[in-house]
Amino acid sequence: MKKQFNRMRQLANQTVALPPILLPVCQVEKRLELVKQVSHSTHKKLTACLQGQQGVDVDKKSKKLPLTTLAQCMVEGAAVLGDESLLGKMLKLCGETQDRLAQELILFELTIERDVIEPLYDLAEVEIPNIQKQRKHLAKLVLDMDSARTRYYQSTKSSGLSSNLQPTGAKADHLREEMEEAANRMEICRDQLSADMYSFVAKEIDYASYFQTLIEVQAEYHRKSLELLQSVLPQIKAHQETWVEKPCYGKPLEEHLALSGRDIAFPIEACVTMLLECGMQEEGLFRVAPSASKLKKLKASLDCGVLDVQEYSADPHAIAGALKSYLRELPEPLMTYELYNDWIQASNIQDQDKRLQALLSACEKLPPANNNNFKYLIKFLSKLTEHQDVNKMTPGNIAIVLGPNLLWMNDEGNITEMMTTVSLQIVGIIEPIIQHADWFFPGEIEFNVTGNYGSPVHTNHNANYSLMPSPDMDQLDRRQNDQSRRPLSVATDNMMLEFYKKDGLSCPTTPNRPAVSSHTLTCCSLPSRRVCRCCA
Repeated sequence: MKKQFNRMRQLANQTVALPPILLPVCQVEKRLELVKQVSHSTHKKLTACLQGQQGVDVDKKSKKLPLTTLAQCMVEGAAVLGDESLLGKMLKLCGETQDRLAQELILFELTIERDVIEPLYDLAEVEIPNIQKQRKHLAKLVLDMDSARTRYYQSTKSSGLSSNLQPTGAKADHLREEMEEAANRMEICRDQLSADMYSFVAKEIDYASYFQTLIEVQAEYHRKSLELLQSVLPQIKAHQETWVEKPCYGKPLEEHLALSGRDIAFPIEACVTMLLECGMQEEGLFRVAPSASKLKKLKASLDCGVLDVQEYSADPHAIAGALKSYLRELPEPLMTYELYNDWIQASNIQDQDKRLQALLSACEKLPPANNNNFKYLIKFLSKLTEHQDVNKMTPGNIAIVLGPNLLWMNDEGNITEMMTTVSLQIVGIIEPIIQHADWFFPGEIEFNVTGNYGSPVHTNHNANYSLMPSPDMDQLDRRQNDQSRRPLSVATDNMMLEFYKKDGLSCPTTPNRPAVSSHTLTCCSLPSRRVCRCCA
């Protein structure tokens, strides 16, 4: 019992009982435990970052990788849609890219497992625990040595010998050999533990290199992935830019014309040629609101370049609404922001001859694309007024409902002001241009430019796209920012019509002619080049 008690007391005081040479190593022991904790937690979290299953071969890892399943899904979707679809082409290209990214990811994870995760595991779960086990073994050997020494000294005391005399006899020899053997084992273990601890401290730079390797491997993986993505992006953009079915509503006029290889915007030509066939005698054209669902469908079909003329021939108001919507949704008005002040200043000129000359000068300043489409539209509107006795759409009425869709302020303005002064001036610009269309734009014009709208067809009219890239500006954002300064709706057009009627005058030479605004030109105020239709 006493022997066991003494052993427990030695175990409790073993740090004190360690030989003096081991005391500096105690500081290393504390560091060992801290390094073990940090390495273990880092290994655990780093393993959790791996997308593939750890410790399996490449094929099994690849099948379990999310990028691989994504790539397979995309490739299968591309096969369903086919190369005739832009989405099909995009899915195929992106699927192949995701598969290559998955291969890079697998290589990255295998390298991380081999060069970082496994060494960290060995450090936390093998190397440091081995040193700690050896430390515990040394403590046991120290206890064994102390116990053997105690037994030997007790034997000496029981023999009655002085401390400087050695006991004799077989038992004493055995106790002495046991004590010396225990001391020898303790010394060997102590030296080995000291060597391992000092080696651990010396190899800290090697352990730190694991994390340097982690960053280097990550950098290489991301570099290769970036190179892969950058090599694919031009192909994706090329598919986008060369795809023929591009929207035209809300897009800049010049961009649409360049991409479609046209001189006249597709919605303008399509709507005008259809109206020439079925809408010239429709009362209130451009003023009567069409069915919202029919208008939405027509705009969508125009946006993708596919049109069934026969389907919409029975609803000219939807065709007129689609034309108004196209003009209204242009990011910049057909008559341009740059010339806004020129148009307004021209409308304010009192002398009517000079006013017409100023309007003509502004027309000539329009960019070529805008000028061509404006001329095309004005010639059509002039032709529409030839049937004004039936359709009730005089130049003044047309100017009221279409003028705000052709020209508006660049800055956000007050709605009341827009409905009165500014819109009144715009009507004063558009009406005389329609009245004197042949003076502003001499010569005849072919409305059916592409020859596709004389009879019912169902075809794609965007077949001649060039490779011109799209502008960098996000047109959706630009369009949203411009919504607050767009021309007024059809309902507002009707309100404006009533407003202008209160301020109307009759044509002096044609009393039955519908009233026109007092702010517009009188019908006989033309320069000597031509005479207006009602006074001819």
